[in-house]
Amino acid sequence: MLKTILSISGKPGLYNLISQGKNMLIVETIDVAKKRIPVYASEKVISLGDIAMYTDAEEVALSDVLESVKNKENGAAATINYKKASNAELFDYFAEVLPNFDRDRVHASDIKKLLLWYNLLIENGISDFSVAEAEAESEANEAE
Repeated sequence: MLKTILSISGKPGLYNLISQGKNMLIVETIDVAKKRIPVYASEKVISLGDIAMYTDAEEVALSDVLESVKNKENGAAATINYKKASNAELFDYFAEVLPNFDRDRVHASDIKKLLLWYNLLIENGISDFSVAEAEAESEANEAE
């Protein structure tokens, strides 16, 4: 599921991949407006499925981190107000979600963006963050 959800540098929010053209993508905002826009090859686009968070040992996929936040919040929106929380509060909250995150390379702005994305996805009914299950399901559908 996260492979088709995109973050576009310079544009707020998240986008769902609708179609691919010769040198552009057609994306749709993940909100109530569902506005479709073209995204050209010159813009920096990254799939949420390709993002990982630094830990002391290795990188952890964003899908696993989002799943941990979902488990902590019981599937609801994040309880912490990430816009007004101090850096110490953000780091304490994130330590509950991902205890061994790298405190040198993960910044408060990274945690804020993660929580923003999490809340946006939950508010719009996207709560399946497990990559392996989604890929196995799509492969099973193709086999039929």
